[in-house]
Amino acid sequence: MLRDFFLGFIKIHVLHHAAQEPIYGVAMIEELARHGYELSPGTLYPLLHSLEEQGYLARTNQVVEGRVRKYYVITIEGRTALQEAKLKIAELVREVLADEGEQQTSEAPPQSRTGL
Repeated sequence: MLRDFFLGFIKIHVLHHAAQEPIYGVAMIEELARHGYELSPGTLYPLLHSLEEQGYLARTNQVVEGRVRKYYVITIEGRTALQEAKLKIAELVREVLADEGEQQTSEAPPQSRTGL
């Protein structure tokens, strides 16, 4: 179950970075690792291909040091999806963190008066 949630987060992360500059697999694996996501190429590359097939990413091939590297950039559809995701994320974060703040307030232990 958690894996499904995290894959959604990862897709949004990929779209975010592809909106900033062209991305490629190894660099995204490293970037996602900085955020605590440990992905194998066997997980990331199918995800990139899926986002491309759905029209959210476009791919170009470039030769780098004698090898073909696949670069991905966000498409107009991808930008639209990312913008919608950002709105939903903002709404979710506000709600979840507001609820968390209410719980902390209601569950806070009573103030000790022993030092008075």
